[in-house]
Amino acid sequence: MTAVQEKPARLISGPGILLVWFYGVMVVGAVSRSAYQIATDFDRAPLAYSLSAAAGMVYGFITYSLVRGGERARRAALVCCAAELAGVLIVGTWTLADPSAFPDATVWSDYGMGYVFIPVLLPLSAMYWLRRSRERVTR
Repeated sequence: MTAVQEKPARLISGPGILLVWFYGVMVVGAVSRSAYQIATDFDRAPLAYSLSAAAGMVYGFITYSLVRGGERARRAALVCCAAELAGVLIVGTWTLADPSAFPDATVWSDYGMGYVFIPVLLPLSAMYWLRRSRERVTR
């Protein structure tokens, strides 16, 4: 008797494909930008560059979770999206309240204004999609 392994529920159907695309673009943007800044001018704004690198890693994990699929990956992506949104709101507010703390911008500065506010809109959209995908899977 062989055990049948259940295939994880897909998270990248419909709007999920667009989310993976946007998160993939954000991974490339945040990681390449922070890698260059850390390698060439880290002393200028270590906090900002480190936060951009952390944002890139979060984007990468969310992208991986969406592609992987399944309930466990969906929950992990949902937690990461909530953490991402918290980061955007905290860093965005911090950059407005104390601009001197950030001699250079992060991905999340001014709520992602340098990235056309995608950093604040993306986790909201992803959280909505991930919650809807759970409802679809449990039906």
